[in-house]
Amino acid sequence: MQFPPLVEGRFIRRLNRFAALVDVDKREYLVHVPNSGRMRELLVPGFRVLLIPAPAGTSRKTAFDLALVDIGHALSSADARLPNKLVAEAITEGKLPQFVAYPAVRPESTFGESRLDFLLEGPEGTCYVETKSVTLVEDGVGLFPDAPTLRGVKHLHSLMGAMDAGHRAGVIFVIQRADAEAFAPHDEADPLLGETLRMAVARGVEVWAYRCRVDERRIELSESIPVRL
Repeated sequence: MQFPPLVEGRFIRRLNRFAALVDVDKREYLVHVPNSGRMRELLVPGFRVLLIPAPAGTSRKTAFDLALVDIGHALSSADARLPNKLVAEAITEGKLPQFVAYPAVRPESTFGESRLDFLLEGPEGTCYVETKSVTLVEDGVGLFPDAPTLRGVKHLHSLMGAMDAGHRAGVIFVIQRADAEAFAPHDEADPLLGETLRMAVARGVEVWAYRCRVDERRIELSESIPVRL
């Protein structure tokens, strides 16, 4: 996925879940943060950030969207909306071999109490897929979540329900940076999510994790990495 031309700034501080202040050319701007996670490892005062300008002619209060954060040795995406786009792009381009038997890709399909990210259909039946955005990496391990998420737990229960109904089901953890060598549930932040993920795997829900290739022009899924449960 290509980025539009980005504007460089310096992070000042987060104001609330979806807004922050950023310095651009020695002037403070209100910036939209497209991620409700804590992201304490990314949203550090003084860190270099890259921003997408708001479309001209809009009445937005924010002048930019936060796109990338420079963590020194790498760039990390801060946009929780991107994993769906990255996975859809990879499926369409045939880069996810586990889904080649499902030519029909439908976004946002409801099963049980959840609106899941994808419904894939093909000769082998149907497959429900949920994606999760990961930005936290510690000692080379991508961790999800960085704060308790009852919504994430609900999604896992819905995937288990899909399995019980005879469908295939899986969750893809998208680590939006290149420095992760493995993925694991972040039990310290949310033990219930970790417990539920392990239960889901025992019930047949499939789990994959991918790190991303990120530069100032584009972001894309790269290698699959091991999942440590």
